[in-house]
Amino acid sequence: MKKIQNTDSEKSNFHLRNPHRFRYDFDQLIIDSPKLKQFVLVNEHDNQSIDFSNPEAVKALNNAILISEYDIQNWDIPKGYLCPPIPGRADYIHYIADLLASSNNEIIPKGEMVIGLDVGIGANCIYPIIGNAAYDWSFVGCDIDENALQNCKKIIANNPKLIDAISLQLQTEPRFIFKNIILPEDKFAFTICNPPFHNSVEDANKAALRKVNNLLQTKTDKAILNFGGQQHELWCAGGEFGFITQMIYESVKYPLQVFWFTTLVSKKDNLKSIYRLLNKVGAVEIKTIDMAQGQKISHMVAWTFLSEDQQKNWKFSE
Repeated sequence: MKKIQNTDSEKSNFHLRNPHRFRYDFDQLIIDSPKLKQFVLVNEHDNQSIDFSNPEAVKALNNAILISEYDIQNWDIPKGYLCPPIPGRADYIHYIADLLASSNNEIIPKGEMVIGLDVGIGANCIYPIIGNAAYDWSFVGCDIDENALQNCKKIIANNPKLIDAISLQLQTEPRFIFKNIILPEDKFAFTICNPPFHNSVEDANKAALRKVNNLLQTKTDKAILNFGGQQHELWCAGGEFGFITQMIYESVKYPLQVFWFTTLVSKKDNLKSIYRLLNKVGAVEIKTIDMAQGQKISHMVAWTFLSEDQQKNWKFSE
């Protein structure tokens, strides 16, 4: 395994520690994962790329990146499950590290005693993989989908270094987020979540159709989920704000067991209502970090119920 050496122009707005700030080195990626070669083409700018509207090409690229950058072998996901773009997921992890550093004398806490809770780990296990590789963090990953967790088990089993770093938990009551998951003895440095942001399957399909038309620069009436996604990964009743509202109300019940609760917010219009709700439930501190990748801007909202003294006394390592 060889780390990808990027020598091309830097992508704007990515976190400075994000190894995906630069254009993909497809030559190296193909060496590490020959299966990618069939999907690589030369675009109109005379650069190597893939067809990002093709789900199989997207998965092959992810597979190659995980081999080259994270030493993850035999990674796969079932057909139709979310295949997330790794650069954006890595940004979230690195901003989490900054958040923890802001509460730790500007030193990023590393090691297995720093434990994160991945809410909705899906079948891909991406956040724990990146967090463990970058900072040696441990994770609990939870999901309402047993098949997704079974696939995560396969990924972990095929990569022995993950066995002691990631544990999995099924949420048996889908209407809840932290109930049944955060146990009395648990202590998490952070929670991480990329919530479903559509209100219905119709909205999800419309968004997918717009994305495909933009990628293909043409008109089609067939929605292709190029990054995949099961129903519960893409939409829920109440959409993004409904999901985050439930998360905030539940977070109140675990004020001393989690340092930072965090979530991605894709719709800027939801931020004002989220702040109002967090103030209503008594969050001691609220932070927002804007993350931009290309034309897309998302926001990480973090909140804590720990007082200033409790924050100072929190031990990230024993």
